[in-house]
Amino acid sequence: MTKPTLIPILGDQLSHSLASLRGQSKTGSVILMMEVWDEATYVKHHKQKIALIFSAMRHFAAELSEAGWRIDYVKLTDTNNAGSFTGEVARAIERHDPAKICIVEASEWRVRQSMDEWHDKFACEVEVLPDDRFICAQAEFDEWAKGRKELRMEFFYREMRKKTGLLIDESGKPVGEKWNLDAENRASPDAKLDPPPCPKFAPDQMTQEVIELVEDRFGDHFGNLENFGWPVTRADAEKAADAFFAERLPDFGKYQDAMVHGSDDLYHSMLSTSINCGLLDPLDLCQRAAKAYQDGDAPLNSVEGFIRQIIGWREYVHGFYWHQMPGLAEANELEAKRPLPEFYWTGETDMRCLADSIRSTHDNAHAHHIQRLMVLGNFALLSGVAPSAVEDWYLAVYADAYEWVELPNVAAMVLYADGGKLASKPYAASGNYINKMSDYCKECAYSPSKKTGEGACPFNPLYWHFMDRHRERLSKNHRIGRIYSTWDRMGEEKQRDYLDSAEAFLETLEPAKDGWARH
Repeated sequence: MTKPTLIPILGDQLSHSLASLRGQSKTGSVILMMEVWDEATYVKHHKQKIALIFSAMRHFAAELSEAGWRIDYVKLTDTNNAGSFTGEVARAIERHDPAKICIVEASEWRVRQSMDEWHDKFACEVEVLPDDRFICAQAEFDEWAKGRKELRMEFFYREMRKKTGLLIDESGKPVGEKWNLDAENRASPDAKLDPPPCPKFAPDQMTQEVIELVEDRFGDHFGNLENFGWPVTRADAEKAADAFFAERLPDFGKYQDAMVHGSDDLYHSMLSTSINCGLLDPLDLCQRAAKAYQDGDAPLNSVEGFIRQIIGWREYVHGFYWHQMPGLAEANELEAKRPLPEFYWTGETDMRCLADSIRSTHDNAHAHHIQRLMVLGNFALLSGVAPSAVEDWYLAVYADAYEWVELPNVAAMVLYADGGKLASKPYAASGNYINKMSDYCKECAYSPSKKTGEGACPFNPLYWHFMDRHRERLSKNHRIGRIYSTWDRMGEEKQRDYLDSAEAFLETLEPAKDGWARH
C-alpha cells in the first residue's frame, strides 16, 4: 500500500487554492488540522479571535471533507492533544506513516523556526512550499529593498500597481494621474454620516460549540463573545464583501480616517479577518473594487484607498516583516520602557477617545486603523510604553492580528521602534488631530484647546514631552525637524509648563497587572 502525503493546514491557511493542495491526490493524502493550546495562549488572545479561527478551521475541514479529502482533525479537547504544531505532526506521523509532509510555509517567524526543525526531527521527507497567496514573493520584495536605506510603502505600492495593472490606464499611468489619493480621504465626521450596518453572521451549531469551548477554556482572556458575528466560511465572507462593495465602498475613502463615538464600523470593509485567515482572496477584492470604479459605482478616492491598503500596505508589511526579522521583534530605537497602562485592558480612563477605542476592541476584537494608530498607538508612543508590551497587546486583542502584519505596524509604524526604516517620521500628534478627525472631544473630561494644567487634553503636553526628550534624534528628521523652532519660540517658562503637566499625568498611569504578557 502506498504511503500517503500528510498535508498540515494552519489556521490562517484556509484557502481552497492553497499551494499544498494543488496537484495532490485526494485518495493519496491526509489533511491534518490542529487546534493547539500553544497557539491560543502564547499571548492571551481575544476570545473572539480564538473562536473565529477555531470555527473557521472546523468549517473549512468540513468543506474539504465534503469535497472528498481525507481529514484528520484534532480538536483542542481531544485526548492526548500535544498542545503544539510539532507535537501534533509527530502524533499524526505515528497514525498515518506518511511518505512525505507537504506544508505551506508559516506566516509567523516563531512557527517557521519550529517548522525548520522538522527536517531533522521527522524521518519522512518534509516539503515546505512558499505561500503564493501574496502578490509579492519575498524574493521579489528583498530585491526591491536591496540597497535602499529607507523602505517606503509609496514606492513599493507603485510597483504593485504596475504589476497587477490595477487602476492603470492604457499608457501605463495611474488612473486619475495620481498614484495616491490619501489627501482626499481625510474628511472629518459630520452629522450627515449614516453608515449602513455591517453584516453580522449568527453562529451556527458548529460555531456555537466553539464559543462554548472558548468561554470554558479561555474565560480569563480579554473580550466577550456575546456579539460574535464574524464570517467563518468563505460563503459568508463573500456575503460580507458583497455588502461592502454595494453599500459602504462609495463613502469609504472620504471618511476612512474619521472616528465617531459608539460607531465602530463606519464605512470600513471589516474584511481583514477573512483575508488574513484565507477565506477571501486579496487580489480578487482589489479587482472587484477597480470594477466598481470602472462601472461608476464608487469614486476613485474610495477605490484607490481600498486597493492601497491591500496591495500597498498589506503586501508591504508582509515583505518588511520577513526582511527585518528577527531583529524587528527586539527593536526599541527610542528606548521606551514604561509598562502598558492598565486601562488598555479595562477601558477605565476619562480620555473619551481611548475609552471608546478600547471598548470597541473589547466588544468586537476590532478597532479601525486610525483608532489603532492615532489614538491607542499615539498614546503609547508619546507615553514611552515599551514596544514589547504594546506589540503583545495589539497581537492579543485584534481578530485580524497575526505577527507578520501586527509587528511591522506596531513596532515600526506606531512606535517608530525601528528608527525609521518603515515610516519617515513618528506618527505623533496632539489633541488637535483627534479633535479634527472625531467627535470624541465634544463630551470628553479634557479639552483639546487647553494645553496644560487641569482639564487639558493629555495628548497636548505629552506631545511636547515626547518631542523634547527625543530632540537629539528627531530634530534631524526633515519632516518634523522644523517643529523644534516652534518649541524654542515658546520660551523656558511655557516649555516647563508643558513638561510638568506631562510628567504629572504620566505619574497617574497605573501599570497593567501581571498575567497578560507573552508566555
